[in-house]
Amino acid sequence: MTRHLLVPMDDSEPARAALEHTVSVFPDDEVTVLHVVDDLETGYGGGRPPVTTGGEKRADDDEPDFFEDARSIAAAHDRTVEATVITGTSADAILEYAREHDVDQIVMGSEGRSGVSRMLLGSIAEAVTRRSSVPVTIVP
Repeated sequence: MTRHLLVPMDDSEPARAALEHTVSVFPDDEVTVLHVVDDLETGYGGGRPPVTTGGEKRADDDEPDFFEDARSIAAAHDRTVEATVITGTSADAILEYAREHDVDQIVMGSEGRSGVSRMLLGSIAEAVTRRSSVPVTIVP
């Protein structure tokens, strides 16, 4: 039985490590790479979001450059990945996407923050792990 795995991704080494782990450890499963554009940052930054309010990517926008890295990582393992961009608050958007798209497991990287840094900045990986209804694997 093929499972649907979700790998939240940004332009970071922990995200790349999570994708590398996913395509190497789960060779037969469907993988979706998800990038969440924080709607607050987009609004305050003055730029327009890369997706419509309904969550669908606009055709006239290019996807993030690191999606090409994601495809290269997958190709190195003879795999392909689906890549999607949505807007929202990171942890909430990841969890909502997982619910709405029948995701079986979330695999994500973690910066490994601890102590005061984690308390002040929060941890998307921790929030997803605590609130997810599906298994979450954190790759350091």
